[in-house]
Amino acid sequence: MSARRPALAALVLALVGLGAAIYLSAVKVAGGLPVCGPVKGCDTVALSPYSELLGVPVAFLGVGSSVVLVALCLAWWRTDDRRARLALYGLGLFGILFAGYLTYLELFVIHAVCIWCVTYALTIVLGWLLAARSLRGGSTDDPPDD
Repeated sequence: MSARRPALAALVLALVGLGAAIYLSAVKVAGGLPVCGPVKGCDTVALSPYSELLGVPVAFLGVGSSVVLVALCLAWWRTDDRRARLALYGLGLFGILFAGYLTYLELFVIHAVCIWCVTYALTIVLGWLLAARSLRGGSTDDPPDD
């Protein structure tokens, strides 16, 4: 098993999150509503007043943070720099808090759930877990203890 697999997994998660955020941003710019499939609820969430923060669509914030996450994941994967993992951990922790707040709004205020938002939140949580585990274990290139 490669020592850099957690970094690659985090990169894939960040790219999935970026894809979801780009889709939601493109739909917002086009003035449409996101397709939610059989799950439903994306349109209700997109039309809620909580889809923007200080006049900025939340999806745009997702794109911005995802671009940073992708860059940090690339740095972790290519160099195993602990600073990249620490930054991923910190940004991921902030992302979890923000996604938790948005999920609370979906469940208890808007009363609708957007599958794209859930997907994004899951990528944040799982990426953060990978960064946290790598920091707890030291360098991903360190040999395992016997």
